[in-house]
Amino acid sequence: MPTVREVMSTDCVTVTLQDNVYEIALKMKQHDIGFIPVVEGNTLIGVVTDRDLVVRGYAEKHSGSTAVKQVISEHLTTISPETDVQEAAKVMAQHQVRRLPVVEDGNLVGVIAIGDLAVRDKLEDEAGEALSRISKGRSTSSNK
Repeated sequence: MPTVREVMSTDCVTVTLQDNVYEIALKMKQHDIGFIPVVEGNTLIGVVTDRDLVVRGYAEKHSGSTAVKQVISEHLTTISPETDVQEAAKVMAQHQVRRLPVVEDGNLVGVIAIGDLAVRDKLEDEAGEALSRISKGRSTSSNK
């Protein structure tokens, strides 16, 4: 069984607490992403999703100069790079998330997305099942 390390993305776009909401939105647009880890050095301290920007940022009438701290999600589910991908799919389904930061010794080393699981032929079923469970959970949960 392949590990998370074998399928994760390692070229992560990140921000720091010195960035603001506008800079996050710009990076999301430039890189066509909706999820950005927030780091201090290499240490993961949170993430910001496009949904965070909308719900905690713009819907609260914060301006583009609003600090990352106002929109960050700090209570994270992370995964080790040595975890097998089947377990990663289960964690995603259990926590109803499409992306997991990959952390080793407290440092961000990558991100695994539901799409990373789907690229493996024999994992398509697990990825599909995880996505199905994530999508079903979204209809009953609005905070993910």
